[in-house]
Amino acid sequence: MSIIAVNYEYDATKLPELAEHRPEHRTFLGSLRDEGTLLASGPLGTNGALIILEVADKAAALSVLESDPLYINGIVETRVARTWNPVLGPWN
Repeated sequence: MSIIAVNYEYDATKLPELAEHRPEHRTFLGSLRDEGTLLASGPLGTNGALIILEVADKAAALSVLESDPLYINGIVETRVARTWNPVLGPWN
């Protein structure tokens, strides 16, 4: 398993939809946390988020996040997955 950091950037023209779908998004992420896939998540500024997953690889991370209501509803404009190798902290 790898730790993958996924950076979301939201479509700035869809911020009202972001607010509308945020509760579903957080419920979805909560289910990933409960199953042990999600390590952490949270907003980056006002137009993005960082999601840390423990999965097989970057492709698996993006695949898992295809079920995110924000992605399904076209609010996520870009997603970038990177392998992350923490050297200090709770995940090393």
